[in-house]
Amino acid sequence: MKRFSLFLFSLLLAAPVFAASLTSQASTSIPAETQQIIVINYRQVNGSPGGLALKQRLMPQNLKDLEAALKGVGIDPEHDVEMLTFASYRDGNMLRVIGIAQGSFSRTAVLKQLRAKKIQRQAFQGNAIYPMANGMSMSFLDESSLLFGETAAIKPALEVRDGAHQGVAGNARINELIGDVGDAPIWSVLDEQGTQVMMRGALGDASRLTDYDTIRKRLLGSMYTMDFGNNVDFDLSVLTSDSATAGTLSALVKAGMLYKRTSATANEKLALESTTVDSSGDQLKVHFKTDEKRFESLLHSDLFAAVSH
Repeated sequence: MKRFSLFLFSLLLAAPVFAASLTSQASTSIPAETQQIIVINYRQVNGSPGGLALKQRLMPQNLKDLEAALKGVGIDPEHDVEMLTFASYRDGNMLRVIGIAQGSFSRTAVLKQLRAKKIQRQAFQGNAIYPMANGMSMSFLDESSLLFGETAAIKPALEVRDGAHQGVAGNARINELIGDVGDAPIWSVLDEQGTQVMMRGALGDASRLTDYDTIRKRLLGSMYTMDFGNNVDFDLSVLTSDSATAGTLSALVKAGMLYKRTSATANEKLALESTTVDSSGDQLKVHFKTDEKRFESLLHSDLFAAVSH
């Protein structure tokens, strides 16, 4: 049950979780074969005590690499970036990741600095691709929207933006999930295959309590929202094929939580006590709520330490 005990926070920390609405530049550049979309309100992350504490203690390496890469081209992430969008998509047998940064920076100013540093561009079907630090490349989508990632990842995204390939608008399931989270300030959506892998990893040994392979085939997608206001609110919904499957998943999660309580630390017990699990129709529902001060104390628990390493 050890891996299951990290269920809630593994979801929170698997990727950045501070988000906002999906913008037109992002939606028209993400390929249809999307596995996950995460949108990050960077201003909100740096403006919330709880969000800033989470970022400073457990900021993933890819976000650190991005900040360094942006600084290398003259963009100050904390002041110039308002929103970050991350999308993972399938390219044959490969899973590729792209990012889109949007904010108050200027393409003209950035390109001027690149020319001063004699950084050479690569031409690709009428687009200019520039190298960044940490092995990333970038290409401007408009005056204040920057596409970044490995070169092999951003080229298909540019083709989508230019109309050569179908974009995420053609992915019915992902759009259904986006529609369910609506315009929540913080959200992420994950497709069928990604949800199946995520739930097996989150349940860990608890998946052995039932025929998980049968349940796995009935998981259709998932979404979460998170909001830092007076309280920290996290809501996860897993879409299944029927109410019986949702009920079985709910029972598994509850069983794992009861098991964890017997050996949990004080902070871990606080986290578990702040979490409710249920099913509603064909969806598993997980809700976590606490105030920002308590949330900051949870960052120092063994639970968070185990996840962050």
